[in-house]
Amino acid sequence: MAIVTGVLTLTAALTAQPASAEGRLPYLERPTGARSVGTTALHLTDTSRPDPWKAGADTRELMVSLWYPAKGKGRERARYMTPKESELLLKDEKVPGVAPDLLSRTRTNAFTDVRPAGRGLPLVVLSPGFSKPRSTLTALAEDLASKGYVVAAIDHTYESVATTFPDGRVTTCIPCEGPRTPALFVKLQRGRAADVSFVLDELTRRYPTLIDPARMAMAGHSVGGASTIAALVKDSRLRAGIDLDGTTDAEILTGALARPFLFLGKPSTYTPGTGPEAASWERDWKLMTGWKRWLLVDGTVHASFNDIGPLAEQLGLDVGAKLPGKRALAITRAYVSAFFDTHLRGKKRPLLDQPSARYPEVRFCAPDRGRC
Repeated sequence: MAIVTGVLTLTAALTAQPASAEGRLPYLERPTGARSVGTTALHLTDTSRPDPWKAGADTRELMVSLWYPAKGKGRERARYMTPKESELLLKDEKVPGVAPDLLSRTRTNAFTDVRPAGRGLPLVVLSPGFSKPRSTLTALAEDLASKGYVVAAIDHTYESVATTFPDGRVTTCIPCEGPRTPALFVKLQRGRAADVSFVLDELTRRYPTLIDPARMAMAGHSVGGASTIAALVKDSRLRAGIDLDGTTDAEILTGALARPFLFLGKPSTYTPGTGPEAASWERDWKLMTGWKRWLLVDGTVHASFNDIGPLAEQLGLDVGAKLPGKRALAITRAYVSAFFDTHLRGKKRPLLDQPSARYPEVRFCAPDRGRC
């Protein structure tokens, strides 16, 4: 059973070394698709299971942001996050010298609660990194929605530094206070897989005309990417998945996975044969028996694959990437949408077949042959 409440609230995080950002307001790059984008947020309550982190909580509450192609632009742009969330996130990331509410003033490209356009659309679920709110994947979500996808980003409650609920509660990250052990990350991935299955249940029930239940997939950043594998293992409704720069765990994928999968990450961590993180992908790669790609983007860091890189760059903050954040976002958008076009829409995208002159930073790896 579930309780559903519609609201609008978006959150964000910024992790970088500070420089002067006074007088600048952050913004999200415009989507590359042709359609206007609408957004809303849902408060979902799974009454069939307790919360895995909060003692005494006998239900699991989630906040989910939904983006979709819209029939037109609304009168008000969606908020990226609340002023209080901005204050808490900047404090948590130790970013001084900026206004506490700065991130709440980030300009988005989606409009609140405008009517959806289309029916029977493919659905993509997004899962953020550990401690990061769902809004750190907003630029990717808006882009997919502008190309005709419904996109659902999940705040995995108590795993983010800040999640705001309709009644004004702001939950923080419980496991962030303890040691980051392998067992913790296995628990995170399995719990997120359960969250995803519940969200699929709710969205297909709530939007039976808008969403095509035969065309659903998932992508995630960091532990959200690793959790994508866990979700595919748990739920056969997910037809394909993407891991954006996330190390995986041996306890999750223990048998063959035949559905399409894309690894997209940074060379410093995921070049085949270079360390335990790359070895985690190599282990899972051998068990993936269907369509698969392993792509690395030169000049990137972990923050290059979500909103943090581009926003930090605008504010004069250094995340350590050689590749500009705007360029990294363009690459991520291009390859993610090409993947889902191929596997949810049946549209052949040559971008996934071989290196591209348009994106020379992207390397195709052949781990079986030990090269990229």
